Amino acid sequence: MSESMGKETKQNSSKSDKKNINHIDNSIESQTDGPGSILEIKDLCFAYPEEEKRALNHISFQIKEGEFLVLCGKSGCGKSTLLKHMKTPLTPHGKRKGEILFDGKNLHEMTGREQSQRIGYVLQNPDNQIVTDKVWHELAFGLESLGYKSAEIRIRVAEMASYFGIQDWFYKNVAELSGGQKQLLNLASIMAMHPDILILDEPTSQLDPIAASDFLGTVKKINRDLGTTILLTEHRLEEVFPAADRVVVMEGGEVLCMGTPEEIGEELKKQNHEMFLAMPVPMQIYAKVPVTRS
Repeated sequence: MSESMGKETKQNSSKSDKKNINHIDNSIESQTDGPGSILEIKDLCFAYPEEEKRALNHISFQIKEGEFLVLCGKSGCGKSTLLKHMKTPLTPHGKRKGEILFDGKNLHEMTGREQSQRIGYVLQNPDNQIVTDKVWHELAFGLESLGYKSAEIRIRVAEMASYFGIQDWFYKNVAELSGGQKQLLNLASIMAMHPDILILDEPTSQLDPIAASDFLGTVKKINRDLGTTILLTEHRLEEVFPAADRVVVMEGGEVLCMGTPEEIGEELKKQNHEMFLAMPVPMQIYAKVPVTRS
């Protein structure tokens, strides 16, 4: 991978061992150990038009630079609504209060160009994000829109094609690609802009199991190799929990709990919460094993 990717490899030693579960109580105390936060959500509330019930209710947490954070919960708990608030063009219309800070700056104060370049976003449906008819042009489109010079575009497109294994179908029509290839193309096109954070909203929901596993493996590789911060919602928890630094569990538009995967399993088991049954089987076994003290 060329040095122009400009991201250092994520160091495991930077991870804090002191990560405590925070329970929702109108607000959640910010965790300050380890690297600085790249994204901070502060008391975010949101309700869709003509809806009395809030879709998001007093959401507060931080995402640290280089972190792999998994956002999970039952369908309809507010995960996708929350993610859409992290990119202004996708933010739904409605009543909102609270704020979102990106690298210390209010998200709404960032220009569209800055958001496009620094905040990558992968949608659920691969077809909803592709805008050109050729693979090579799709890789270059974002960079062209940002006004990069042709020489830089060629370098970055070549890097992405190599890194993501796209070179064998580089000149194909997009219509000829499988769902997995389209989603990988979306991911590569975003990474060509070298974002600081990559937000993925159930990116494998329309992929077959093999394509989904390959795609999630690539996301883990991006976090591990390039140090890109990952915020991911995903129902295939057994695939992503081993790579997660922290997990945030949502319920009814609120944060139920947050912590390391191990802490989440123990907490959901202690609460006898139904979400415990959605956790990966190894986690369920681990949480049920009694602790023996010597």
